[in-house]
Amino acid sequence: MLSGASRAELESLLRDDVPNGDLTTEGLGLTRIAGEMTFKARDGMIVAEVESAASLLEMTGSRVSLDVRSGDRLAAGQTILTAQGKGGSLFAASKVAQALIETWSGVATAARAIVDAAQQVSPRIVIGCTRKHVPGTKSFAVRAVRAGGATMHRLGLSETVLVFAHHRAFLRDEPLSTLVQRLRRAAPEQKLIIEVTSLEEARSANEAGFDVIQVDKLKPEAVAEIVAGIDGTGRRPMISATGGVNAGNAAAYAKTGVDMLVTSAPYFARPLDVKVDIRPA
Repeated sequence: MLSGASRAELESLLRDDVPNGDLTTEGLGLTRIAGEMTFKARDGMIVAEVESAASLLEMTGSRVSLDVRSGDRLAAGQTILTAQGKGGSLFAASKVAQALIETWSGVATAARAIVDAAQQVSPRIVIGCTRKHVPGTKSFAVRAVRAGGATMHRLGLSETVLVFAHHRAFLRDEPLSTLVQRLRRAAPEQKLIIEVTSLEEARSANEAGFDVIQVDKLKPEAVAEIVAGIDGTGRRPMISATGGVNAGNAAAYAKTGVDMLVTSAPYFARPLDVKVDIRPA
């Protein structure tokens, strides 16, 4: 089961939205009146961040019952959660909790669409999402991606080794085999990844001993050519494809024989509507 956001993260969200009380609820005298609240999916979705939303509501004093878990596939109209509490509690957290579920369910649903499209063609293929999420939202992005059945391609620069053309430009005269030796010494437990844009580059990287060859911004036909070219060398590193991968073309890329698709597309998905109903108990 996926866990939710930390208390510190949720407290920060509440401070941002309710720094000095709720003027409307307090002004109308609703703070101490008992109420009930329900969240329902307006759209079909892969739901995400329900645990964070529940914790947020509980932090303001509500009692929450979760009907689903992050990663569940919901039909339109399905109940997500119910909450009971005083008006001050319900109104203080309702909008932030709603936005959390709407925003990250959009990401999870988009990730699942890519996973489903690719795995219908290649059941073992993995979908990895990049670190190109909105800065400051990493923990939310990671949970949403996982709720959608994908994984993270890179969590950050401190735990992965990926050589881009930009790096190689600084080391123009250094053979790839030497780069591999240097990186093995510097990060002996990490797999070494290199990004390539042609079959010639892929073969050179394979000969040098890279563990993963990442093919960037090529059409599926060109990616298939690289996979076939590498398969014929006797040494088979993991091969991934990145650059413009989405639900519409994931199947075509999966057919090329790559082991993994790398994408940022889920982060740009539209939020999915959640209907919130608040009423007196």
